[in-house]
Amino acid sequence: MNNAFVLAQISDLHIKTAGRLSYKKVDTLGALKNCIAQLNALRPAPDAVAITGDLTDFGKDEEYAEVRALLDTLTLPWFAIPGNHDDRAAFRRAFADKPWLPVAGEFINWTVDDFPVRLIGLDSTVPEKPWGELCDARAAWLREQLAAAPDTPTILMLHHHPFISGIDHMDRQNLRDDGRLARVLINAPQVERVLCGHVHRFMVAQLAGVVVCTAPGTSHQVAPDFTPDGPAHFVLEPPGMLLHRWSRAHGVSTHYLPLGQYDGPWPFYDENGLID
Repeated sequence: MNNAFVLAQISDLHIKTAGRLSYKKVDTLGALKNCIAQLNALRPAPDAVAITGDLTDFGKDEEYAEVRALLDTLTLPWFAIPGNHDDRAAFRRAFADKPWLPVAGEFINWTVDDFPVRLIGLDSTVPEKPWGELCDARAAWLREQLAAAPDTPTILMLHHHPFISGIDHMDRQNLRDDGRLARVLINAPQVERVLCGHVHRFMVAQLAGVVVCTAPGTSHQVAPDFTPDGPAHFVLEPPGMLLHRWSRAHGVSTHYLPLGQYDGPWPFYDENGLID
């Protein structure tokens, strides 16, 4: 239990049926294939993969079938929460055999206790709405889960970002109950990270003294336009993933990895010392 634990985080897959391009521009299916190949090739391998929402573009069963076929090629344990582009009923049908998926209840909330770090997935979605909410029922469930293991280091995951990013069109669809989440976190010092998706960029913020990280998209990224009422645009910056490394002595450090093939690794030193 004192060994390091590494959680890979990917987000916002936005898979369409039959390999169709998202927004007539983005090959999200090809991007996910590349992402999974890179995850499988990581050495040392992460302990698990978390997917923080928007697995599909329109929440269709056929889209989930495409996602599931690729996720089944992952050689790592994986867990997922829904995003605003997902459909809860179709999500349940696609992943019904997964032990972490709740078999009943309105929300797709779950807790995994298989690792030195406890993983909590929180469903922040609102059907047919782009923004997220933490209603009374979900807040009560989260408090109960945290109270059940107050001394276990915990990573909490939800789709919607509980802060203001500065990207106006995304901040109109963030978690609308960030104050409620902050009040829960104040009484849960075991939470070492809050992980989100939705904004298609790597961002770092803080809520109630807890570091909040959003993951880049596995294909396209939201344009970093801080203009008030700026347009809702995306860019084809390199896709990416996050690696969250926990150890009992040092807590969590978060690493950003671009997805793709790059030269290296190359040594800094040879038998003569620093290479010059």
